[in-house]
Amino acid sequence: MNDLLFSASASDETLPLIDLSDPHVATLVGHACTTWGAFQITNHGVPSRLLDDIEFLTGSLFRLPVQRKLKAARSENGVSGYGVARIASFFNKKMWSEGFTVIGSPLHDFRKLWPSHHLKYCEIIEEYEEHMQKLAAKLMWFALGSLGVEEKDIQWAGPNSDFQGTQAAIQLNHYPKCPEPDRAMGLAAHTDSTLMTILYQNNTAGLQVFRDDVGWVTVPPVPGSLVVNVGDLLHILTNGIFPSVLHRARVNHVRSRFSMAYLWGPPSDIMISPLPKLVDPLQSPLYPSLTWKQYLATKATHFNQSLSIIRN
Repeated sequence: MNDLLFSASASDETLPLIDLSDPHVATLVGHACTTWGAFQITNHGVPSRLLDDIEFLTGSLFRLPVQRKLKAARSENGVSGYGVARIASFFNKKMWSEGFTVIGSPLHDFRKLWPSHHLKYCEIIEEYEEHMQKLAAKLMWFALGSLGVEEKDIQWAGPNSDFQGTQAAIQLNHYPKCPEPDRAMGLAAHTDSTLMTILYQNNTAGLQVFRDDVGWVTVPPVPGSLVVNVGDLLHILTNGIFPSVLHRARVNHVRSRFSMAYLWGPPSDIMISPLPKLVDPLQSPLYPSLTWKQYLATKATHFNQSLSIIRN
């Protein structure tokens, strides 16, 4: 496995592509979560116009002069704003990318970037987040429903079982074209500290996911599709049934790449632990109960070893 993990090349395998209008969608999503920890989706209900808008916003932001972008730089211990990937501190090699994180309202930061027309960009973020939250809740029930989990099994899903009150961040990424792509990495291999991540990528390839028996697999952009991956917290919630997929971003020397990730997690005060329905005498809980904040603190110290560190 180690040889595969550190390989620069990718397999010819392909990630599952699921049409959300398929009558067997829950089974398909569950199988993809179990075997890959990731999949692509079509007919997801997010308007193509909105995907165009969020891509336009992302391109507009990263094409701003550096000094303008730095006006909205992430503070040393902050989360929102412009900067390099937060995982960069774990690697000696510089990452060939820049990012911008939105948590809550982007008004304060966007006003610094676009003094005269920030409101239209704020509206795009607000609409995008609204669609993504609904989609994440739908995907969550498809995935968990495939394991026999019912609405009554997750109290924090809320009275309407729509996961209102969950937390999220929107991560905008830019991978500039690179003169020596084989000597650089856009974003190093990592798992997400989320329940689930939903990614929209423009028409330039670069995302790769890792599967133990295969190695790295490139996720080709499919027009209008979204990429979904299982995060560490959903891995914990399912008692290890769904793998939290390792993924990375590669760069190229021909064209820049943009991606927009919706990082979805539970409410801040909710304890996440293996669901009782997925635990039995033959399979005791693999992980203790902890909040997202507690897990993020572990991830900030131990990075990709975090799940192993906390495992019972």
